[in-house]
Amino acid sequence: MQLGILLLKDHRLLSAAAVLDVFETANRFYSEDGQAEPFTIELLQLEGHEDVAYPGRVAKHPGKDDFYDLILVPSFTGDAIGESLKANMMWIPWLQNQYKGGAAVASFCTGAFLLGASGLLDNKPATTHINAESAFAKLFPLVQLQAEAVVTEQDRVYTSGGATNTFHLLMLLLEIYCSKKIAVKAAKSFSIDLDRNRQTYFGTFTPAEDHGDDIVKQAQEEIRKHFSTATTIEELITDVPASRRNLVRRFKQVTGITPIEYLQKTRIEAAKQMLEQSRHSILEVMLESGYNDLKTFRSLFKKNVGMTPKMYREKFSGQMV
Repeated sequence: MQLGILLLKDHRLLSAAAVLDVFETANRFYSEDGQAEPFTIELLQLEGHEDVAYPGRVAKHPGKDDFYDLILVPSFTGDAIGESLKANMMWIPWLQNQYKGGAAVASFCTGAFLLGASGLLDNKPATTHINAESAFAKLFPLVQLQAEAVVTEQDRVYTSGGATNTFHLLMLLLEIYCSKKIAVKAAKSFSIDLDRNRQTYFGTFTPAEDHGDDIVKQAQEEIRKHFSTATTIEELITDVPASRRNLVRRFKQVTGITPIEYLQKTRIEAAKQMLEQSRHSILEVMLESGYNDLKTFRSLFKKNVGMTPKMYREKFSGQMV
């Protein structure tokens, strides 16, 4: 199989290196068994982007007559994804042509933004880094974003969530293009737990406030200051100079969610931080984050985070409680 790894402008080095390492390891498994290596791996970069070198590998400029069976798109580095997309727009017609020619395409983490810009994800499911969910949804409304998903796949187009979720997509690709045996062997080699089915609990609610709407920003500040004591959203927006209907419309337009959803996410994020950093009981965490019914709190927490408060504390507090 011809396998191409795109060295995008501003790509995350660790992302590309992980992809390369896994497929080189798969080749080694076959070689050690006296079998032909299944993958011919090539690093691909555009002219003018020759600023990264990988030991033992020389990147090439893809030609018009070069076609690949599988193309892998690593994640971008940093938060300026819009600028990174602009610098990589020349990849888009090439990706479209490769897909039209029968290639499968897989993106990792924020690499999904390039696939989104190419149109290859239109009307298909996709995931990306959990903290890039809002930006992705705004840019690509035709994509069926599944923010909680670890991996998505449809019609030869694959995406994976953030960071270590890369390995879950890589294991899936090894299972598809090699065998289940090779995928399990690689998972053991890289110490990958194959039972992860959500990435929600890795997310952090960090809402943007540089949107330019002062009315919405005032509402955000009121929620942030009083989320733990207010009983309704109406209490929090009383002093905001806008009708409830107008505020809800403007709020959702610039943040992507309603004020009520914003309040819930703010409370859940506060609860997560207390579970990580304090020794408060679950009941105390519930009260401090603005809830007064334990059953409701547990239900909302699990819905938003993907696990119970107790499970979250065990996973991220550094201590077993």
